[in-house]
Formats: sequence, C-alpha cells, structure tokens
Amino acid sequence: MNITIVGTGYVGLVSGVCLANKGHKVTCVDLREDIVNNLNKGIAHIYEKDLESLLNQAITDKCFKATSNLDEALNQSNIVILAVGTPSENGEIDLTQIKIASAQIGHYIKKTNQFLSVVIKSTVIPTTTDTVVKKILEQESGKTLGEFGLGMNPEFLKEGDAIADFINPDRVVIGYEDELTKQYLEKMYSPWDCDKIYVNTRTAEMIKYTNNTLLACLISINNELANVASTLGNIDYNNVIKGVISDKRWSPIIDNNRITPSISAYFTPGAGFGGSCFPKDIQAIRTQGEKLGLNMAVTNAVLDINKKQASRVIDMLDNIEGKKILLLGLAFKPGTDDLRESSAVNIMFQLLLKKACVIVHDPIAIDHAKKQFNNSLIQYTDSWKEEVTKVDTIIIGTNWPEYLELKDIVKDNTTVFDTKRLFSINDIPNVNYLTFGYSKTN
Repeated sequence: MNITIVGTGYVGLVSGVCLANKGHKVTCVDLREDIVNNLNKGIAHIYEKDLESLLNQAITDKCFKATSNLDEALNQSNIVILAVGTPSENGEIDLTQIKIASAQIGHYIKKTNQFLSVVIKSTVIPTTTDTVVKKILEQESGKTLGEFGLGMNPEFLKEGDAIADFINPDRVVIGYEDELTKQYLEKMYSPWDCDKIYVNTRTAEMIKYTNNTLLACLISINNELANVASTLGNIDYNNVIKGVISDKRWSPIIDNNRITPSISAYFTPGAGFGGSCFPKDIQAIRTQGEKLGLNMAVTNAVLDINKKQASRVIDMLDNIEGKKILLLGLAFKPGTDDLRESSAVNIMFQLLLKKACVIVHDPIAIDHAKKQFNNSLIQYTDSWKEEVTKVDTIIIGTNWPEYLELKDIVKDNTTVFDTKRLFSINDIPNVNYLTFGYSKTN
C-alpha cells in the first residue's frame, strides 16, 4: 500500500520505518527541511534501538522517503496517518497540530477524486476523531464521510522497545467509521498475525487511555504502599511483591509451570512514572472526565502520588547542602534519550534547590540535557566511573545496564540511593543503601 504519515516524531517515524520494512511504500511528512534531508540520508533525529538500521534498509528497498510537501505525498496514497504531537496544556490535551493537519488534508480532499482514508495515530481523547477531525475534514473539503474515510489506530509502543513492539505486537486496534477504511487498515496490517480488535474510533481512543491509566495506577499504588513499608522499617517491598505476584490470578500456573507476566514490572517501586505518554494522558482523561461532571478521584490520586514521589529522595537524604552528588541517568527510562517528565530530571532540580553540587551522567540523553538544561550549576560528565570515588552520595536515576558496574567500584560508606531498584539489597553491602520500599530500621 501507499501510506503517508504526517509527523516524524517518536510515533510517526517508528511507525513509518516499520511499515516500510513490511513492504508498504511510506512517505513521512515533516515541515523541517533539515529533518527531511537527514531522514532521506538515513539519519534519524530521535534515538531508538535499531531505528537507523531499519531506516536505511527501507531506503535501500525504496520503500521509505521523507518530504515537506504534503500534497505530493498524498497524491499516491490510500491512507494518511496523523502522528503529530498532542501535548498537555495545563492538564488538557492540545489538539492544535491535529486540527492544522486535518485542515490541510481537507483542502487536499476538496480538489481530488481519489478516496483517502484519514487515520489518527496520535493519542487523542475519546470523541476527537469522530467529532473534531470529521468536522474539520467535512468543512474544508466540502465532502462528507463516505467520500473520504476516517479511522483511529492507537499505538502501544514502549520507548526503548518500540521497534520490537511494532514488529511483534500483542494486538492491533483498528478503529473505523466506514467500511473502506476498515478494509484499508486490514490490508495495511495483513503482514501481522496477531489479535486484531475492530471497534469504532472513540472506542479505539478509549482503549489507549484506559491502557495507560491502569498501568499508571499500578505504579502509583505500589509507590504509596512501598512508602508505608519503608516508613515501618524492616520490610523489603520487593519481597512483598513476590508474595503478591505468586497469586495465580497474577501469575497463572499452567502445566505445573508458573507464568510471570511482564506487567509485574509495574509493581516495582520507584520515583514515579514519566515520559511522553503517562503524565499527559492521565491528565487529559482526568480533565475530560471532570468536564463531563465526574469526580475522577482515582486519576487525581494517581497524579498526586506521582508528583510527590521524587521528593522522597530529597527527604530521605540528610544534609545535602554543599555535598557532591553523582546522578546516574537522566532519561525517563533506559533505551531512550527522552527527558520528558523524567523523575531523574525532577530529582536533579530538587538537588540544585537544596544547594547540592550535582554531577550528571547519561549514556544517551546527555547531549539533549546539555541543550535543554543549560545551567552553570550542573556539571556534566562523560566518565561517570571517574567520579564515583570523589562523591559521598550517588543516586541512580535511570537503570541503564552499564551502571551495574557501580557495585565493583563504589567505595565503602558511600550513600547510594537506588531509585530504580537496579540492585538487590545485598549486592553492595558496605554502602549506605537507600531505595523505595526498604529501610533497615523502624
């Protein structure tokens, strides 16, 4: 199929490259000529494991190109996928880019006789596709639904594993408002053998928000309970979770073998969730519910717990003013350079407010951090191992695998705050080990 993708951000580019590697002819559209030129040279402007190698393969196979000319891209397309940003503005979703892209596509539909299916892949609140987008397309084109198609195909990509998630999905949600769009999406996903869920567009939108809200809820409730455990003392919350996960409703026993689901990772206590999805998505669905007159008590609690969790790092450290502190990791999770809503970034600025001397390292995100946080009080380092013996306190902000080497070089009596549970309690016995959900004393 010929597919146009509007937007070359995290979702748009990963989707485009993966669809191209299944043999579809994909054109990605971006307004920035520097991004377009680099993509056509095989240079990605975002980091994701295996992305550049697949991008170059798709270019070699003549299945991928980038352009800044939307009409040119649409001329040969069956489907146009909108993968533009939907940021949060004061807790409410900002649909500006969706509206602009929809209007531009509507202008194109007005002057063509080809049938074009417009599919939203950006995360948008329920009713966006079948009301906001539909209205704009009809107004700008002078045509009605049926003369063009409309669909919603949410993404379920985990940063750091996005390529693997797209190539080997556990399900594909196909939201549609007309039969031809359904057929187009079926054809687009025909190379994938997985569960395909067919629903209307607002149900597809709701699936995405429900998925993220439930996962965020698990994180926040476990952080709250872990805080209780560490305050009580002499409890390791990881052992609590082992006991909980052994319930067969979480970990079923099949043929005498226990299956441990990957969702158990969301039980591990930490400094809170971050990234481009969870914070803004929970805020957006909360705000939509409140506008409908609903209380939204649980989502408010999830956000409140998450907002306060990083502060516990500062509360649990003693007398940090003037101390040299090494912060290992800034990205919100390993495998990405994404700093958005990162708990490690939050911790960094709270340390600065307490007048600590902060030395920061991240194997991937450090260049982004230098550009984004041009602060003379932050000392960046490319050689974190050289700093380990020079500081009194080390905070693990991101659980990059390379930081496992810390246990072999850290000096005795150093305070190590492991916000990500990279280590078990006995891995580094001679340090003052701090983490969420654990305290030696009452």
